[in-house]
Amino acid sequence: MIDAVLWFFQNVAMAFVNFGYAVTHPGLWLDWSDKQAIMRVVYYGGSVEFFFVVFTTFLVLTGIGIWRKGVMWACVRGLEGFANTVGRLVAWAGLVMVIQQIVIVFVQRIFARPDIVLGVGIPLEFDISWWAEELKLYNAMVVALCCTYTFVQGGHVRVDLIYAQVSHRAKRGIDMVGSLVFMMPMAVLIWMYGWFFLWRHLIVPKPSASDTIDRLLLKARALRWNVETIGFSPNGFNGYFLFKVLLVFFAGMIFLHAMAFFWRSLLEYREGLESTDRYLDRDTLGEGEEAYEGTH
Repeated sequence: MIDAVLWFFQNVAMAFVNFGYAVTHPGLWLDWSDKQAIMRVVYYGGSVEFFFVVFTTFLVLTGIGIWRKGVMWACVRGLEGFANTVGRLVAWAGLVMVIQQIVIVFVQRIFARPDIVLGVGIPLEFDISWWAEELKLYNAMVVALCCTYTFVQGGHVRVDLIYAQVSHRAKRGIDMVGSLVFMMPMAVLIWMYGWFFLWRHLIVPKPSASDTIDRLLLKARALRWNVETIGFSPNGFNGYFLFKVLLVFFAGMIFLHAMAFFWRSLLEYREGLESTDRYLDRDTLGEGEEAYEGTH
């Protein structure tokens, strides 16, 4: 137990050193003409060091926010604004998906064409099956990138057997525990899986989560880009690596919003019932009409 506590505080202390070193030596990880720099990004993106840099940033901002509530409210509004902006933009993918499906049906059934060609000059030409399978990408974008937006809007399904009956402060306490015990660990696990899953389909030799930094730097000698372009059908959609990119973005946005949700819950706990939903930017259908009626 003592060793675990020491390990935790040592990593928190080293987070300042690691962050400072990364900022003052950007060429070691930003210069992707250097193969070793790519391998450093692969390693540190899924490393304990990176986790503690992010977690220590959360701890520092929490400490500052407890001292100055305005700073914490600014962080909450910034992260919720980010979730809303991304969600509102990506939500249009649903409309694009519907329009594209209609075009596919018309082209295939009415005009009897095997392909769709878009563009002027250099055309973008793909088989009908490519466009049909690409519809999955729009659906994945909505699921992955609108998740935190839906959370801010209060659109996720919830069963309030106990939560609805407790006091305001008890609710905020449950929210804080939930963000720390459920949201953050889940986001970290998905990130750890998704990060190496992504890179194994972008480069060779394939990196492993168990590889040390020294081993990955040795592998860098033979590194080359090998982006996955294999489709499920001969002429089908061949950009499935984009789904793996979305998985990483999904995990990152969930972790960031777990921070925002913890801070909002803490502020509402300290300030009382009158601060409930303060600065919360929710969509409405008009004056007094909630976009997700009955869910919040």
